Amino acid sequence: MKLPEHGANPHRLYEQAGHKQPSEVIDFSENVHPFGPPVFLKDRWGDFFGLISSYPDPQAEPFRSAAAEYHGVEKEQVAAGNGAAEIFTWLAKRYRGKRVVLVEPAFSEYRSTLESQGIHILEINLKPEHAWQLQLEDVKKQVANCDALYICNPHNPTGRLLDLTEIEEIATLCKGKCELVIDEAFIDFIGEHASFIPLLKRYPHVIVVRSMTKMYALAGLRLGYVVSGSSIIQELTGAAAHWNVNGLAAAAGARCFPEEAYRAQVIGTAASERTKMEAYLEAMGCPFVPSAANFLCFQLPDPERSEQFFRAMLEAGIVLRHTYSFKGMDGEWFRIGIKNASAMERLRKEMHRWFQDN
Repeated sequence: MKLPEHGANPHRLYEQAGHKQPSEVIDFSENVHPFGPPVFLKDRWGDFFGLISSYPDPQAEPFRSAAAEYHGVEKEQVAAGNGAAEIFTWLAKRYRGKRVVLVEPAFSEYRSTLESQGIHILEINLKPEHAWQLQLEDVKKQVANCDALYICNPHNPTGRLLDLTEIEEIATLCKGKCELVIDEAFIDFIGEHASFIPLLKRYPHVIVVRSMTKMYALAGLRLGYVVSGSSIIQELTGAAAHWNVNGLAAAAGARCFPEEAYRAQVIGTAASERTKMEAYLEAMGCPFVPSAANFLCFQLPDPERSEQFFRAMLEAGIVLRHTYSFKGMDGEWFRIGIKNASAMERLRKEMHRWFQDN
């Protein structure tokens, strides 16, 4: 079954799966939380309207300076991109003709951008028998053979979190051997205390990629950023398109960083709904991966029925993130983004109906 390699855009999934799309669909395949962007965007939208007719700042101000201040770094250490996806295209160009290690299963954009540059990809394969946890011994074996190592923390698709001590051990292993790229797209759901950014002064070979999509629900504005040493930032952005970040995204993104109460509410609500879903999965005998992010990975008690279950959920208007494109998961696991209470209850209701019928 050939299906899209990304979540979101459920109409494309229904087309490729050969199912008629129901009138009402809840999309659990994407990881943007359902609570909407910060309220200032709606309340102050008129303030942003005038930006549409002006060219944006070529260095994504005021967002770049706001991000630097938020993280306590120099603005020369920050560059903004048209989503984190653009930053991964910059990184792929940086490693053209070199060797990069991916921790699989992994976000498909890593491999697709690297392959487009003819990069030799090596793998560290996470295993269910190790509860999908990265083993330091596997890292030790690979870092001497590569020019860069990509790590996602918390990991996508499993939600597994490496604490700072573990990440620092990996950064130390890489020192003098290769660069370490840390994708912190979901770190906001834990908090800045879990971010590697404050340690960058000690590890100039580390590059941290961040997203404004996941915490602030700005998927349509496309905004991400990268933090590293100023020389690396300059090299990464050397071939970037002029005005790559639109003015609306730069202005709105800058205003997001002070939204402490908003972040606390999103984190609390997502964690509460995730805990309820974990309890349901445990009661139904479904193995799941303990997650630190706003999504969960789970498996049916009988994984051989995964495709049947996936299609039944589609017919019920429930879109799950399949794992056919995640190496090692092979369609036998599902990832669900955590939604609001009513959506999560609907998911449990449809799952329960399927379990009773099957």
